[in-house]
Amino acid sequence: MLSTGVVTAYAGGALDRAGGLRRDADGLRRLFGSERAEVVPLWRDRCLVARDAVLRLVGDGRRGLPDGLGEPVFLGLDDGRRHDGRRHDGRRHDGRRVDGRRLDDGRPVFAVDLSDLSEEEALAAVGADRTMDVRRLVHRLDPAEAAVLGYARGLCHWHRNQRFCGTCGSPARSVQGGAARQCTGCDQVLFPRISPAVIMLVELPGPPARCLLARHAGAGEDSFALLAGFLEVGESLEDAVRREVAEEAGLAVDSVRYFGSQPWPFPSGLMVGFFATARDEVTTVDGEELLETRWFSRAELRDRRAARGRLGNPDSIDRLLLETWLDAAP
Repeated sequence: MLSTGVVTAYAGGALDRAGGLRRDADGLRRLFGSERAEVVPLWRDRCLVARDAVLRLVGDGRRGLPDGLGEPVFLGLDDGRRHDGRRHDGRRHDGRRVDGRRLDDGRPVFAVDLSDLSEEEALAAVGADRTMDVRRLVHRLDPAEAAVLGYARGLCHWHRNQRFCGTCGSPARSVQGGAARQCTGCDQVLFPRISPAVIMLVELPGPPARCLLARHAGAGEDSFALLAGFLEVGESLEDAVRREVAEEAGLAVDSVRYFGSQPWPFPSGLMVGFFATARDEVTTVDGEELLETRWFSRAELRDRRAARGRLGNPDSIDRLLLETWLDAAP
């Protein structure tokens, strides 16, 4: 949850990930075979859509799934809660457990990857009419549904690309309901790797206060965005902010203040947002990664927002950083 009280896209998921259930392989098979199980089908990282609705298969809708698919991925239990601990119907969840399970276990939710099929075969198997990237759908999805789809996408992508052990080269099999894979040769357990990145709004105190945006290589002539970059080994998040700003814009920054974070399952990122204060306004760019930097006042950014209809990407934390900065002063 951000200081603004807004949950970022793909966050705030309502699923109980039910870690205790993952150790019971037979129990998970029974859950997957039960009538109350729900299945999220994906094809090469894309959602399957029918009549403008993302398919989540239950009951008879699952019968078209072909035999011989890889192990389904257990996402968790949908017990009706929102991210704040309340149920969708407004009742507080009491969280009581017996043998690691909730007394009112919800609907088990799984993901299946149909990527071994052709696109036409995948569509026919589930009765879909097309595939779509979740990023093109997120603006019309309930936040909890977007979180489930992002979660499913990231895990299925990882399973498809982690079929062998990186140590001995032997095949790896899905274990723990798809939360991990285990090497069939050396028994090493492999877990999904998350790639953390920082994204920062660099401010130059006024008057008037201004923030720094940059035009990246390949961007349009008047397309500007916040600075961002991946963490390196042995680096804190705050250190990464300072390094990236120095490397990309030639600026030193003083205060670095945490704003919020966002899962970014494209395929396995975590975006961590910060505000930073620059010591001076003179910037330098390398002409390769960044082509240009520009300081914008709040008035200039409001004009750009009015002309373009928005600032930043609709589903990204960069938009929230920019909007929060604009709202901080008249």
